[in-house]
Amino acid sequence: MTTATTTPDRSILRTVRAARRGDRRPDPAVATPGSSRRIGSHVFLLLVAFYFVVPLWWLLVGSTKSNSGLFVGSGGALWFNDEFALWDNIRGLFTHQGGIYWTWLRNSFLYAFAGGIGSTVLAVLAGYALAKYRFRGRNLYFSLLLGSVMVPTTALTIPTFVLLSSLGMINTVWAVILPSLLSPIGVYLVRVYAADAVPDEMLDAARVDGAGELRLFFQVAMPLLRPAVVTVLLLTTVATWNNFFLPLAVLRDPNLLPVTVGINQWQALSNAGAGGEQVWNLVVTGAFLSIVPLVAAFLGLQKYWQGGLSLGAIK
Repeated sequence: MTTATTTPDRSILRTVRAARRGDRRPDPAVATPGSSRRIGSHVFLLLVAFYFVVPLWWLLVGSTKSNSGLFVGSGGALWFNDEFALWDNIRGLFTHQGGIYWTWLRNSFLYAFAGGIGSTVLAVLAGYALAKYRFRGRNLYFSLLLGSVMVPTTALTIPTFVLLSSLGMINTVWAVILPSLLSPIGVYLVRVYAADAVPDEMLDAARVDGAGELRLFFQVAMPLLRPAVVTVLLLTTVATWNNFFLPLAVLRDPNLLPVTVGINQWQALSNAGAGGEQVWNLVVTGAFLSIVPLVAAFLGLQKYWQGGLSLGAIK
């Protein structure tokens, strides 16, 4: 009599061994609380991205439409019309009012670069001093700095106007550049970043080797502060570029206006209806061209400012 032997299936053996070990893997069909939270956060991020991208998309689409196509176009508000009028709109920016739009754009570059670079230099010097030097009143000064961050810039426009008027600087480029040199949030960011990114031991070792304070700052601290410098430079440049209320209050000459105030004048002209000139296509195209330099700056320097925003918060 022969006994037949059977070989059990390998999948059955694996199942039995897993059951003996108590290996219970979660069923993919059953959602866990962690996965639900991840799905919710992803949906929220998509909604936020949609909220920010849609206006930029509308601006891009609107810049390709004619004046009438913005209101009765065939493509709707968020799509292109059959008529592509972007190049005609750009030519209109060169000819309308003698091409003053490009003067406004040049003024915005001047104000943004002068204010951004100047405020960055002052913020780096002040932030480094508050982080690495011990002097009387340091904590008091830093507390006043934190308090000034909470004050909205629009609340300071009238006092700034009165001060500049007493100095005879109204309707000059200095009326926009000088107030832009002060950036409390820039000083705060550099101070927080320098406190962690520049070790005191490294500075002490350089002092022992005979390095002076200027050499310490430029050759030891500045390479470590590069992400913070780029971050503050971007933030202050964008803030000066987007500044609207201060130039509106202190400038009267159309040839000194930045692009934000100039486009607002065209918008007010178009809002006048039959009594004014309809230049909505130039308003939209001018607004689109004015954000291109900012987008290019952020995309080109994102590796620096992303590191500056994150590394300063890590100890």
